[in-house]
Amino acid sequence: QVHFVESGGGLVQAGGSLRLSCAASRRTFNGYTMAWFRQAPGKEREFVGKINWSGSSTYYTDSVKGRFTISRDNAKTTVYLQMNSLQPEDTAVYYCAAQSMPYGLGTDNRRDYGYWGQGTQVTVSS
Repeated sequence: QVHFVESGGGLVQAGGSLRLSCAASRRTFNGYTMAWFRQAPGKEREFVGKINWSGSSTYYTDSVKGRFTISRDNAKTTVYLQMNSLQPEDTAVYYCAAQSMPYGLGTDNRRDYGYWGQGTQVTVSS
């Protein structure tokens, strides 16, 4: 079993930046694709982006491309989501998730991710 703890959420004005962190409870999460999802009030949880286990490949949903960046530090078993140029529509609870994927980048489907953090709230004011 592996557990994740997100941090770094908060309230920011439109145009501002935040960096979210997701720390794993185990010593290693090699072999896992890590993804970020978000869920706004009254909406379904949606995919934001993902990174393969080595950190060599990333993929983002269109609405955040060029603004958000995912990175990971496997030595610290932590994945990050750098969010720039935040907009009110980015307001949501953000979750990190893990999918066992020793090869490739994995899927965008939340049902394929077996491990989740508890979420951290990001609120962007206009």
